[in-house]
Amino acid sequence: MPRPTKQQIDDEILDAAAHLFARHGFKETSVQRIADSVGYSKTGLLHRFPTKEALQEAVIERCVGQIRETTTGVADLPTGAERDRAVVTAFARLALAQPGAVALLLSSLVSEPDGEMGSALQVVGDAVGAAFGIEFLCDQARTLRVTGALGALAVASVTLRDHLTPEAMATLVEVGYDALGHHH
Repeated sequence: MPRPTKQQIDDEILDAAAHLFARHGFKETSVQRIADSVGYSKTGLLHRFPTKEALQEAVIERCVGQIRETTTGVADLPTGAERDRAVVTAFARLALAQPGAVALLLSSLVSEPDGEMGSALQVVGDAVGAAFGIEFLCDQARTLRVTGALGALAVASVTLRDHLTPEAMATLVEVGYDALGHHH
């Protein structure tokens, strides 16, 4: 079995950290907890990311970058069904590859702006809004639908990670798409 590359190791650490930050918050997530979740020593993890703050910054930067890649791919589409399907499909692929990133996306939509990660997650929430072509909280029904779609992706990708086949992924996209109020 080939050794993982530096990028693969960093990706594994960042996804685990994203998941733990989303689930427990920044303050309650220790470097040791992150190291344990990926099977590295705390010293080894701190060699890659010298502080917990540096790790948080890398997690947020990576997450925002992934969302912006999605947004770039749909920027020419008007807000509506076609754009929503493209965004949900991209986020479903992201959820399968990096469930922690999608958990962090969902967390960004429900976190308190004044909370411990509020300002950092605000950047993520703004990027999600741009991907869907909306300004969050301006349209409560739309915000609830987007949150429901992302919630479905996050829960399914974490719960069913080892069982998501291409056929199941197609169904997951349809569930997210349906949550947005569109029908086949």
